[in-house]
Amino acid sequence: MSLRRDPSLRNFAIIALTLLNLALISAPATAQQPAPSLTEQMEQARQLAINGQRDAALALYDRLLAEHPGNGDLLLARGRTLAWMGRWEESERDLRAVTEAHPRYGDAWSALGDMYFWSDRPAKAAETYAHWAELEPNDSAPYVAQGRALRDAGDYEAASRAFKQAEQHGATRAQVDSLMATLQRPPSGPGDWVPQRFLWVASGTYEHTGFQGSRVPWNDYSFSLRRRFEHGSLALEVLRANHFGTGDSAAALDGYVDLWSRAYANIRYQYASGNSLFPHYAARAELFQGVGSGWELSGSYDRLKFSDNVNIYGLGVGKYFGNYYARVRVLRVPGTTGSTGYRALLRNYYRGDADSYVEVRIGSGQGNDYLPGQGLSQVSSGSAGISWVFFPEPEWGFKLTADYGRDSAAPNQYSVSASIYRRW
Repeated sequence: MSLRRDPSLRNFAIIALTLLNLALISAPATAQQPAPSLTEQMEQARQLAINGQRDAALALYDRLLAEHPGNGDLLLARGRTLAWMGRWEESERDLRAVTEAHPRYGDAWSALGDMYFWSDRPAKAAETYAHWAELEPNDSAPYVAQGRALRDAGDYEAASRAFKQAEQHGATRAQVDSLMATLQRPPSGPGDWVPQRFLWVASGTYEHTGFQGSRVPWNDYSFSLRRRFEHGSLALEVLRANHFGTGDSAAALDGYVDLWSRAYANIRYQYASGNSLFPHYAARAELFQGVGSGWELSGSYDRLKFSDNVNIYGLGVGKYFGNYYARVRVLRVPGTTGSTGYRALLRNYYRGDADSYVEVRIGSGQGNDYLPGQGLSQVSSGSAGISWVFFPEPEWGFKLTADYGRDSAAPNQYSVSASIYRRW
């Protein structure tokens, strides 16, 4: 049977084709894809930022914020991206807007603290991380971040407490040990640095040196006033010496300056008009660089102006471990009458802070010198000493020192000294 022979079938086919055509005409030409959600678009912007396409990410965040003004998640994401780009003011504006509108939003406080830390404002970062820790007290991350910021701000004692809190709230012992090793206390004396909580430190020192035999003892005095600045400190020093029945005075400027991550320098210039006991001038520069877990390398150069110039070159290696600091230095004076000296010290911060410590020192040296009736001869020396520093209160402390030295070309000697420090 065919459609031609059966009119009813032919009519049915015509009707079916007509309905099919109508259905095709009424259907859309192409299927419409659903619009991406806000979450999907934010993830797209985040991936752009992570992959280095930060201008494109910002453009997308700007468009989304135009559509969703005041959205805290969008402001947080844009603020983080701006911080990665070093656009600190814009980043701070976005992130502060989030913390003000949503003061219990921990991620926003974390991002704001990161921005302050990256823009070299560690004290402000530590304060911001403290808000984060209040919101998430059982997470170790806020305490780790706060400790790092306090460390970079120079508050080693508070940084140590923060790292210990991190361990109490889930950080591993290995992680905390590594963090504690970065709390590099200044290897200099307590008068050479000013803790973060203070602006000034004044000190006075008296030293008495006696000799084996009939040589007249020496007496030395020094006074120092040091001021802390944002990235270092500067001191004015006055020195007075009475040796061999002769007196002489000198003045010096001594500065410490922060350089880059875990690096700082000591620069000193000393001048004496008398040109008798002190060199006419003495210039010094030493660079310190922290590396690895608690290691510190240093290199120094001194130039002393007597009747001839004396140049001294030094290399040092230090190590912080727990409440201990150890350091070894090699000093070289080139020339015919040159010498090589070795110095080592071990310091114990017995109270666990950056102030009070006990230190023992040893040293030795070999060189050449012109001796009366002997011409150019080889000479050797050795020394040993101990110091005790104690701060009964953060505002004041003292230091007591005793040293002994021997020299193959001079009488053996001993010295004792006392220093007092006042901070405000």
